[in-house]
Amino acid sequence: MQNKLIGLIVLVLIAAGGYLGISAVNEPSTLTLYSGRGESMVRPMIERFESRTGINVDVRYGDTAQLAVLLQEEGDQTPADVFWGQDAGAMGSLAKADRLATLPESLYSDLPPIFRSRTGEWVAVTGRARTFVYSPERVSESEKPESVFDLTEPQYEGRVGWAPTNGSFQSFVTAMRHEHGDERTLEWLEAMDDNGVEAFRNNSSQVEGVADGAIDFGLVNNYYLPRYKANDEQYPAEQDFFESGDIGNLVNVAGTGIIKGTENREQAVEFIRFLLSPEAQEYFTQEVHEYPVRSDVERNPQLKPLEELVNAAPEINLDELEDLEGTLDLLREADLI
Repeated sequence: MQNKLIGLIVLVLIAAGGYLGISAVNEPSTLTLYSGRGESMVRPMIERFESRTGINVDVRYGDTAQLAVLLQEEGDQTPADVFWGQDAGAMGSLAKADRLATLPESLYSDLPPIFRSRTGEWVAVTGRARTFVYSPERVSESEKPESVFDLTEPQYEGRVGWAPTNGSFQSFVTAMRHEHGDERTLEWLEAMDDNGVEAFRNNSSQVEGVADGAIDFGLVNNYYLPRYKANDEQYPAEQDFFESGDIGNLVNVAGTGIIKGTENREQAVEFIRFLLSPEAQEYFTQEVHEYPVRSDVERNPQLKPLEELVNAAPEINLDELEDLEGTLDLLREADLI
């Protein structure tokens, strides 16, 4: 009888840990995550993963581009098991440097091609788009720019903001280099600077800058303004896309991958599987205001329809946005960082 009772308890414990395929009777393990995503956005899901599995997640937060460079410098000696970056450029740079392991196909086989690496080394957790935020009080309909290149014109002098040190902006510049070449990209950067563009530390401060009158336009990701609108429907800012296909509408992803050589591959796979679960995807779209990568998870209603997003986006292979160092060099040449 006692043996049967012990057996029953073991079965219950295994079932409790069965959500992610890891036995609850195993000793707790620790997963080391390098995260280029902000703590306030991702910590709730990390904690939920920990509570579901008993796996501790030791997180190092930092700038996406800097963490990608650090992982390459650390090489095989890195303590990291998983990298979570805020743009595909960082993921591509690590894949090109042979720092990412090949993912199990089961993680991404049912996702649209735009949400996964063509080489199977990273997968998107969420989708996001570049857009421009503007003041509906100070900007007329005719003043809305058709292209991001229009912002160097005299009518926009001293009215535009950007964030050159921000990873998503740097990924956008990488896409511009890929689409239009380094020469034209450098010309645009220098012309924007000459036109009195104001540098902000991030996307949120640009949205606030539009609202408080410091600037009339900002170059941001799509999910920042909806966060303000969720708390105040009358928040004095709006956003829009440039004309269809403009590089200013770059659709990017926040991606994740497993560091090559990790001794915690099984736990790393299950962490990524959790990030792609309906539970986590629901959180990222409803609370973080990003696009879910799963078709069975409904997007946040404050986001523009996916079809409109796709129509506005330029045709860019995200795997080719890996040259972050070249972009940083160009930004240094323009004396912007």
